[in-house]
Amino acid sequence: MAYQFDFTPILTYSDVLLRGVVLTVELILVGGIFGVFLGILCAWARSERIPVAAGIVAAYVELIRNTPFIVQLFFIFFGLPAAGVRLGEVEAAMIAMVVNLGAYSAEIIRAGIQAVPRGQWEAAASLGMTRAECFRHVVLVPALRKIWPALSSQIVIVMLGSSVCSQIAAEELSFAANFIQSRSFRAFEAYLAATAIYLALAILTRMILRRLGDRLLYRASRRAALSAGRAAPATGGAVHG
Repeated sequence: MAYQFDFTPILTYSDVLLRGVVLTVELILVGGIFGVFLGILCAWARSERIPVAAGIVAAYVELIRNTPFIVQLFFIFFGLPAAGVRLGEVEAAMIAMVVNLGAYSAEIIRAGIQAVPRGQWEAAASLGMTRAECFRHVVLVPALRKIWPALSSQIVIVMLGSSVCSQIAAEELSFAANFIQSRSFRAFEAYLAATAIYLALAILTRMILRRLGDRLLYRASRRAALSAGRAAPATGGAVHG
């Protein structure tokens, strides 16, 4: 007997599905923004070889990159309460995503920093910039431009990994799909809808990140180049004078 498709339950529980999509988008935003920011800080600490911080960051990166995301999630949600830190499902999911993406993005960004020619550091230092100013204005933007496609892919991977958060009852998209199929017994339709939405979110996220990189990083690179060009003649004139 041929299988009879019935997407009526998807429409019936559309509010549940919508809540799942909204929370998934929130996890993408929080995990992506704060995870990349954490990765930048960690990459800076390691590239500058700050004694204590570099060691802590190296241990953190190795720990996160060599353990499953679901174990990290369970540790934050089930393990931390034993130490007196109690978190809700959504808070635990967001923290887990930030911590996970931070470790992976740290290594990606560090690779970009190492690819920046040493001459740019030296040129910035000759203009009187501090190491922090040099990193922020001269090194970071070119480094991000080099690794932006890889970093964007990692953000999408972490976004798709958010489906694991249903294991702690965070009501994101996969939780919604599980709920619908448990009530309607239409597993094929429920998971087909979730698959289509995840695919759309992944494609949309990648497109947004590509446009964001083209606009922000390209413009920032132009501003940095113009600033350096204006500063260099002035410095040269002062030396000759």
